[in-house]
Amino acid sequence: MKRDKLRVATYNLQKCVGLDMRRRPDRSLVVIGELDADLVVLQEADKRVPPRPAALPHEMVEAEGWRIADMGHPANSLGWHGNALLMRGDVEVRETGRIELPGLEPRGAIRVDVETRIGPLRVVGTHLALMRRFRLLQLGAIRRALERLDEMPTLIAGDFNEWGDAQGLQSQLGPYRILSSRPSYPAPRPIAALDRFAIGPGLRASVPRPVTGQPARIASDHLPMWTDVSRE
Repeated sequence: MKRDKLRVATYNLQKCVGLDMRRRPDRSLVVIGELDADLVVLQEADKRVPPRPAALPHEMVEAEGWRIADMGHPANSLGWHGNALLMRGDVEVRETGRIELPGLEPRGAIRVDVETRIGPLRVVGTHLALMRRFRLLQLGAIRRALERLDEMPTLIAGDFNEWGDAQGLQSQLGPYRILSSRPSYPAPRPIAALDRFAIGPGLRASVPRPVTGQPARIASDHLPMWTDVSRE
């Protein structure tokens, strides 16, 4: 990876249960390793039932050289509302926060401010609602939460759950531009670009691309997506 770029990925793990219905966190970590990323935003990293134990065990993550952003989660969870951030290399956490999201289902977003080789970066990870009305409300809530913070180059990543054109979602994000993306769902034969990135002022990013080989096509129902981010 060039020193003036940072690779960021997003991946819905589906709780590490593959399309073969086997829970294989080791297989999920192989897919994550193939991303060659500095930062990986995860969704469904924890099981849904309280106390929400990690689907991807801490010790396995750390054995592969990853560090986990501490979201104040219980000791047996990986993130918050299933959202987590893995990092490696010279990335250092400056501050973390949580963003409550409206909707019928319990949803939230994580916010992690990091120091990187391209400078400070704010990363927001989220998994938006199944109903479009609530997806719009949730993106609006994320935008308002970011407006209350000091300015910092910002990237939003996650499972946006939007099957169609992202133009409607874009209307809720203001200065944060949703990147045109390739399909990532369902993993065996993708037709929908559910997994997305949005970038704020001061950043540029390459066209997001999926990892398409095995075991990515069976490890989850989503393919992981990555983009290379740099400063303008």
